[in-house]
Amino acid sequence: MASNPYYNDVTPEVTELANLALANSSISPDDYVKYDVKRGLRDLNGKGVVAGLTEISEIVAKKLVDGKELPCDGELYYRGINVEQLVNGALKEKRFGFEETAYLLLVGRLPNADELSAFRGQLSYYRSLPTNFVRDVILKAPSRDIMNSLARSVLNLAAYDDRADDTSLPNVMRQCLQMIAVFPLLAVYGYQAYNYKEGKSLYIHAPRAELSTAENILALLRPDASYSFWEAHVLDVCLTLHAEHGGGNNSTFTTHVVTSSGTDTYSCMAAALASLKGPRHGGANIKVIRMFEDMKERVRDWKDEDEVKAYLQALLDRKAFDKAGLIYGMGHAVYSLSDPRANILRSFVERLSREKGRTEEYELYSLVERLGPQVISGDRKIYKGVSANVDFYSGFVYHMLDLPLELYTPIFALARVAGWSAHRIEELINMGKIIRPAYQYVGHRQSYKSLSER
Repeated sequence: MASNPYYNDVTPEVTELANLALANSSISPDDYVKYDVKRGLRDLNGKGVVAGLTEISEIVAKKLVDGKELPCDGELYYRGINVEQLVNGALKEKRFGFEETAYLLLVGRLPNADELSAFRGQLSYYRSLPTNFVRDVILKAPSRDIMNSLARSVLNLAAYDDRADDTSLPNVMRQCLQMIAVFPLLAVYGYQAYNYKEGKSLYIHAPRAELSTAENILALLRPDASYSFWEAHVLDVCLTLHAEHGGGNNSTFTTHVVTSSGTDTYSCMAAALASLKGPRHGGANIKVIRMFEDMKERVRDWKDEDEVKAYLQALLDRKAFDKAGLIYGMGHAVYSLSDPRANILRSFVERLSREKGRTEEYELYSLVERLGPQVISGDRKIYKGVSANVDFYSGFVYHMLDLPLELYTPIFALARVAGWSAHRIEELINMGKIIRPAYQYVGHRQSYKSLSER
């Protein structure tokens, strides 16, 4: 695909404009204190500013003891049900749990056997794309960034929907079910198209109605469409854990904000995807994987605590990896003592690492999980505890499943679309005013000068 030679050219004039913007748009950190502005809509303890109400999920990071809020092991509830029970319930019955999780999030209760079967049938019914969509949209302009490809495909689907702008509840429910059903196709086909552009073979497998979402992802992705039950089950657990995480996370809050404007479902989902794409949100597990790849090259003895600790300190000192001063996968905006999703995933990671012959890597992850908080607390002033978050282990799971790095964040999206859908529906049902927070102006006023006087 030919490109305009000037399209990517950052000229000296453009650089000068950027420097002017930098000089005239930098706000002093002291002003945030002066005007009592909660940067990132969070206080120093990481507690978010309450911007709305929800019945969809609850995050517990603190408990009230004798009138005082104290940190506790994290808990996550979907519609009042502990997510650990959802994961264990599916495992106990040797079935996949993402679909019943999506049903729970959308309507507020667990389905019975007949309802779950019907819901799976609806997803299978919608798990197809318009005629020639793969050829005309996905293969037309492949991108190395599958999140951008996914967002573009979602927006293009609106052109095939005669009721794209209809925000009535039944129609939006239909659109949300379609999004949950086709996201795996859009993401995997987008990846296959990019592979083909890079000179590799093109595989476009059709989804199979009898398979779960997790099974279809693996079958669509792999050349021979093969997978084991355990591989699909671990991926299903990841989908369940990523399906929802409160109304305040960046992409879900985006869903509420955009929905409050009255826009259509396709635009809403594209906006949520744009938010999730950021490395501070859905792209974090890629950073974890790359950090560990760098660590494995630089640390000679993976079991030497002092050597591992020295590397972690070098990360904080901006002397290792990307020199960002971060230990990726450590810490969370809400959780302090522990992230329940990481705790749940850890046990599956350990078993998978044994099956894949990668126990030494798992032991390195465990060591970093233990040493990381020590290094961070010894180096920086922190206002709450630091622990491994879900991104710390999810990337390792995807790596062991031989999933390509380009699909790590899209897989997050394939799960989170269930939560976005639930929040979009909740916002539509309870919608009041358009969401519009205030910003305090702290700049200086100027007098207009004619062009000859400047």
